[in-house]
Amino acid sequence: MNQATVDIEAIVQAVVAELRKRGVAPAVATAPPVKAAPGELVIDLPDPTLPEFRRAIGVENPYDLDGLRNLCATTTARLGVGRAGPRPRTRSLLLFQFDHGITQEAIYGEVSESVKEKLNLFTVTTQVSNRDEYLLRPDLGRKLSAEARKMIAERCAKKPQVQVVVGDGLSAAAVNNNLPEIYPVIEQGLKSAGISMGTPFFIQNARVGVINDVNEVIGADVVVILLGERPGLGVADALSAYMGYRPGPGKTDAERDVVCMITYHGGTNPLEAGAYVVELIKQTLKYQASGVELKLKASGGE
Repeated sequence: MNQATVDIEAIVQAVVAELRKRGVAPAVATAPPVKAAPGELVIDLPDPTLPEFRRAIGVENPYDLDGLRNLCATTTARLGVGRAGPRPRTRSLLLFQFDHGITQEAIYGEVSESVKEKLNLFTVTTQVSNRDEYLLRPDLGRKLSAEARKMIAERCAKKPQVQVVVGDGLSAAAVNNNLPEIYPVIEQGLKSAGISMGTPFFIQNARVGVINDVNEVIGADVVVILLGERPGLGVADALSAYMGYRPGPGKTDAERDVVCMITYHGGTNPLEAGAYVVELIKQTLKYQASGVELKLKASGGE
């Protein structure tokens, strides 16, 4: 055993000891056995997506079962899944394929028309022609089509304090699941604060940077885009709220703020997130800045 292996072993033992000291609850169980009649060959497996199987320990005869349970209880990462020789266990592989399928559905799915209609959002598009191009050409997702610019110019109020737009981003599920709850909170919060809002609309195949193009037409003080985050193998419906002070050509991520991981599945619930977005907008208007500059001004750095 070389020194690096010894050091890693010492770190693992220290982490397990600390978890025991803190009394982390063993929220993860070992995988329940599959019942079968004597001599019966069982091929089917229980549904690996059920909570009791998703979070089950897959390591056979672990050296420290309680320590492994405590470690797994601290994260949603796939720890202790076990293996069959050099390969993943069937249950673990099936769960991975299921979660991967959910991410693909989120990426290639579409935002429900009923969701858009409920909030009176008309639809425009970027310069992306299809979803595959959207994934390969992020630059085109940052630019409005000529038809979109014309429609926005015709239908939207100009020079509001705040312009809210919605984009599908990388997860239609994020918009479908969270927009109906977060948008009314933002709308009511701004209204209560006496802050004027522009005409909201939906952008298909949108990237965050499209707010620069939007504001060339709108001329708002603050532009907020609510759009789906890149889905992961644990959460596929997380929404983000990006915003910038007077965005325009050349503005970068450093000049934007974001509230991310807006979801009921392990993130900030959309009602709470909506209230936080409103407070962040107030700060942006107060200091007439966003991103790094806002942080500096709000902390007295300038």
